[in-house]
Amino acid sequence: MSLWRQRRGQQGEALAVAYLQQQGYRVQQQNYRCRYGEIDIIAWDQDTLVFVEVKTKSHLRFGAPQSMVDWRKQQKLTRVALAYVQQRALGNTPLRFDVVAIVYADGRPEVTHLPAAFSPPASFYY
Repeated sequence: MSLWRQRRGQQGEALAVAYLQQQGYRVQQQNYRCRYGEIDIIAWDQDTLVFVEVKTKSHLRFGAPQSMVDWRKQQKLTRVALAYVQQRALGNTPLRFDVVAIVYADGRPEVTHLPAAFSPPASFYY
């Protein structure tokens, strides 16, 4: 990944954190990593633990940022979330998967928040 793309991604994540906090979310952790991958933001929305994937793009030429969270990415995020929940013994906690999509149109960021963007498969046990 180029340095420019990495910086743009970091800017997007910082913007997403600020946005979520304005919405009343309590950010628990950023960039949680385990052997299965990474989750950008883990936050509490009241009593629900929310795993947030942030996608940032400079334009919409190749589609909206949220379209990048395809089935394969959802499976990966689900595995990482399961590891997080098991590691912290949060077995009966309500969970949700959100996507925050950011597009820098004309240099200004436009934030789209998709609560409950996808659900884990029925085989998701914790």
